[in-house]
Amino acid sequence: MRVIVFDYGAGNLHSLGRALASAGARVTLEQDPSRLLDGDLLVLPGVGAFGQAASRLAPERERVRGALLDGHACLGLCLGMQLLFESSEEGEGEGLGLVPGRIRRLVARRVPHMGWNRVRWSRAVGAAPDAFYFANGLAARPDTPGTIATTRHDEAMFAAAVATARTLGLQFHPEKSGPEGVRWLGARVRALAGGEVAWT
Repeated sequence: MRVIVFDYGAGNLHSLGRALASAGARVTLEQDPSRLLDGDLLVLPGVGAFGQAASRLAPERERVRGALLDGHACLGLCLGMQLLFESSEEGEGEGLGLVPGRIRRLVARRVPHMGWNRVRWSRAVGAAPDAFYFANGLAARPDTPGTIATTRHDEAMFAAAVATARTLGLQFHPEKSGPEGVRWLGARVRALAGGEVAWT
């Protein structure tokens, strides 16, 4: 399976690339947005800032959005999940708009949120670990349409995962969530790239 990882031009993609490769993927880091649909699965990684990533995506936004709505497989992690939404308080630019709503800043005692959190699933997503590693200062509302998991940081509850068509968005970092998180990520990647959905 060929996995295209959109390189927004920021951050270290090494741990994500290793995790994807361990799942059997042939990984291509792609900076050209016109080639994002060349693989079996598009991955929007969790690095960079919303405005910068949205700007890099903008020339192909409508084409990519249409393909994802039609069922091209996509996995969004952290910032990548936030790009599935319409906009963000973090910066200018349009997201893909696959999920309605705006990403908001977390209102909590400790921001950004850095660390492990338990995730509460409303739909089965394989044998998911009890907790995952998060690194975020912004998030989606817990009642967002398409939300399939939530979590809490201090007094703030927010969406931990969203799903639509064959697109799965995760606010957490499974590739940084230990061996169990990496194995779980691999199963989701194989399901999506193989033509299935990664949840039931």
